[in-house]
Amino acid sequence: MKQHRGTPTLEDRIDQIRTEIERVVEERVDAVAKESPGVPRGVIRNLLVARAPACACEQYLMLKRST
Repeated sequence: MKQHRGTPTLEDRIDQIRTEIERVVEERVDAVAKESPGVPRGVIRNLLVARAPACACEQYLMLKRST
């Protein structure tokens, strides 16, 4: 399929979405870390995304549902 000038490729859109998802996850980690001093950020992050598959999109959807 021919790309129109200025239209991002699928790969570019995926990269943009993953960057945005990473920002959402980190914001949630920040919020939980404020309420749980002393708990390492890596542990908080693992607990937040452990219930979702490794797919970043599914992790995002899971986090949004729990808000």
